[in-house]
Amino acid sequence: MNLKARSTRTAAALIAGIAVASVALVGCSTPRASAPSTSTDAHQPDAFDAATVKKLDAIIEDAVTTQKLPGAIVAVWSPEGDYVTAAGYADVDKKTTLTTDVNHRIGSVTKTFTITALLRLVDVGRASLDDPISTYVDGVPEGDRITLRHLAGMQSGLADYSQNEEWQMSLLEDPRQPVTPQSLLDVVKDEPLHFEPGSQVEYVNTNTILIGLAIEKITGQPLADVVKTEVTDPLGMDHTFLPSGSEFPSPHAEGYTNQTLDGAATTATDWNPSWGWAAGAMISTLDDLKVWVPALAKGELLSPGIQKERLDVTPMVPGAEDAGYGLGIFKINGWIGHNGSLPGYKTVTIYLPEKEMTLVVMVNSDIEDKKSNLVSALMTPLTELLTPDNVYS
Repeated sequence: MNLKARSTRTAAALIAGIAVASVALVGCSTPRASAPSTSTDAHQPDAFDAATVKKLDAIIEDAVTTQKLPGAIVAVWSPEGDYVTAAGYADVDKKTTLTTDVNHRIGSVTKTFTITALLRLVDVGRASLDDPISTYVDGVPEGDRITLRHLAGMQSGLADYSQNEEWQMSLLEDPRQPVTPQSLLDVVKDEPLHFEPGSQVEYVNTNTILIGLAIEKITGQPLADVVKTEVTDPLGMDHTFLPSGSEFPSPHAEGYTNQTLDGAATTATDWNPSWGWAAGAMISTLDDLKVWVPALAKGELLSPGIQKERLDVTPMVPGAEDAGYGLGIFKINGWIGHNGSLPGYKTVTIYLPEKEMTLVVMVNSDIEDKKSNLVSALMTPLTELLTPDNVYS
């Protein structure tokens, strides 16, 4: 989920945080001194060999200097070796060095938690993926024909509230305002379906908001409590949660964005992410994501049957078999996981089964540029080096 300024005279356009084949990010244009050197925790007995570590260091150093990301955290865990590092700044103005222990807004990676909570309920018979959303939420256009499966797999045909320009303008006029899930649905309640449910894939944040409301209806509990009970607590993830507002535990990095009404760069650190709710508002840490990413990809919290359904992906673009979306999860050239974006923050969390490799990248900017972005600066060169047969691009 990402706020993307269109022009100095119009509201910003909210674009999907997935953008499966293109997860873009470039460093903030805020003036700053040269970034501090890479500070790596990778030099331990189970680390990669020295030559690989040197190449990894160079990729990340280039990202925060030549390509001007304010700060970047990169972590790789695999049988071949581990590598955990932070480079650049947590606060550009104060020249505060970024460290690997920060809390981070994970944007649309939130969807993996929300859909896992739903699938846990399906696993124990409290719901069915083929239930129509009208069973749980009133007022959804064609809600009797749209199932929980359609919503989880981005195949509902519903319009995306985050693409509505009037709503965008209202949010950007006060990005610290609290937003309710029902108000998000009200934005699109009168819009026609984009396509017949189940006929194609279109990444829409409305889908996961509805899943969140369905979970609350099924359980009678707040979504944040269900995610904690069903997902994070069983895995011992004590620092991952869905905030109720703009709370953001310390330590955390300043988040730089130009997703503003006039396109000017600013910090979005204390903006209220409630507009993302079940689709994009969660906070996590590197240590927790180290646990979450392989557990997600391997279905550790789900039955084998439900996990198989989850990983049955549909190509985002017809014929593009190497990039598809399943039930709150994607596959890109062998990698399984999700990415996320909120104003000021971007995250990629992926797992490669063939190498049992987990890769997590977190940056504290969502300012984009055609020439420099998260994929070209980090994801592609990192995977070209580590997994040349499975390049993330």
